[in-house]
Amino acid sequence: MANPGWTRTESPFHPGELAIQARFGAQERMDKQGRRVIREYLPEQHQQFFAQLPYAIVGTVDESGRLWASMLAGEPGFLSSPDRYTLQVAAAPLFGDPLANTLVTGRDIGLLGIELHTRRRNRLNGTIATINAGGFAVQVKQSFGNCPQYIQARRFELLALDPTTSKPLSQFAILGELEQAMITAADTFFIATAYQNESAGAASGVDVSHRGPVVVRADCT
Repeated sequence: MANPGWTRTESPFHPGELAIQARFGAQERMDKQGRRVIREYLPEQHQQFFAQLPYAIVGTVDESGRLWASMLAGEPGFLSSPDRYTLQVAAAPLFGDPLANTLVTGRDIGLLGIELHTRRRNRLNGTIATINAGGFAVQVKQSFGNCPQYIQARRFELLALDPTTSKPLSQFAILGELEQAMITAADTFFIATAYQNESAGAASGVDVSHRGPVVVRADCT
């Protein structure tokens, strides 16, 4: 079945993205590209991809406007799509994750499905439709794939989490030497972003992305 791209009249990009594209004289080219690859629903291929994942990265915003990139994990199948406009998540936030407080019905949310061993990834942006004791559902607004650039291939092992071994949490405003060394040595990290909704005066359109060392590839044009 054919998967049409962006079908709406308005651009798939928010005002900030449009301003940057205009500054570099690339707005027309990016508009054509965006309408081709961004969809308002999950294609069947993306539905199948999310369903086979044992983890996903989630981007949210808290009451103070701070952005958080979180991880959710479960046996493959904990992500499912009852229809192409909905992603059902059957998992609870991990111990101490701010996601426990940022999951609020109606808020914007971003999800990144990524397979590090195959270097495949798909992104989804939407709103939190419902929340229950077993997880939550996301109403899809945008769905699109990304090329494998920046992804460092690695394999994983899914282990059962023992809540009795959870360590105490600590908050700090300055990165110490240990934290700086950990960040410097990392070849993979995830970052949540959002744009400012001028009419509402709050962050919206939340997204979460993967980053790593630059690798020039022919399949990332």
